[in-house]
Amino acid sequence: MRKVADDRVRAAGPDDSIDGVLPRHVATPSTTDETAELLRVAAHHGLHVVASGAGTKQRWGNPPSSLDLVVQTTAMTGVVEHAAGDLITVVRAGTALADLQGVLAEAEQQLALDSSFPSATVGGIVATDTSGPRRVLYGTVRDLLIGITFVRADGVVAKAGGKVVKNVAGYDFGKLLTGSYGTLGVITEVALRLHPLPRERRVVTLTVADGDRAAVSARRVLASQVVPTAVEADQPADGPVTVAVLLEGVAAGVEARTAATVELLGSNSVVGDAPGWFG
Repeated sequence: MRKVADDRVRAAGPDDSIDGVLPRHVATPSTTDETAELLRVAAHHGLHVVASGAGTKQRWGNPPSSLDLVVQTTAMTGVVEHAAGDLITVVRAGTALADLQGVLAEAEQQLALDSSFPSATVGGIVATDTSGPRRVLYGTVRDLLIGITFVRADGVVAKAGGKVVKNVAGYDFGKLLTGSYGTLGVITEVALRLHPLPRERRVVTLTVADGDRAAVSARRVLASQVVPTAVEADQPADGPVTVAVLLEGVAAGVEARTAATVELLGSNSVVGDAPGWFG
């Protein structure tokens, strides 16, 4: 296996366990071709393989029943292409979301996904289908993913989609792999739809006594014309419920929509910063 990826394969240590299961080897391929060759060798020898990004959500799925090799994508990093005029980017799967957002911000653009884990990789976010609260306006990972490159368990490289939003060629493997937790293949590269960074953002919060009242307030906002970016609710174990509404856009529009949201939620609502729990 070392012949395939040179110095990118090592013996596993205690910190490499996947949900308590210790692998024999860890590989960090830097390209799609290296990943393909690794998986071909693993398939030939009947090895049990788990794909991993930064490992921030590794405990979310079922633990492996057996594990020989962990394929980490963290060496496959960087933006392959950023077509700012078309609001499209192609990025390697091991790229941290925070790093991608930093690159896109230089063009006043964003990938409209949220993650509670600063080091979470783009590939891991796609594999676990974590979209965050802004899905209300921008949609989920499935809506923003327009192309994907992945390696099957037998080492065959497959591609689907492309670099245009309206692409109907072939079976939509992107949607199939989104949320598959790495069980259908190792994602190595994705093409994503972008959005402009908002010029202004406001958060309107309302604290109510119970979940029923919070649900009524949230539904009132969602059914209105204020077009919220996100609507979240938080309830401590022994406390009231706080509803938070995020509004984004140009300054004049956000100001008017904020006023309309305050009117919907009532005089007890507050305009301010997002709560610490938001997102």
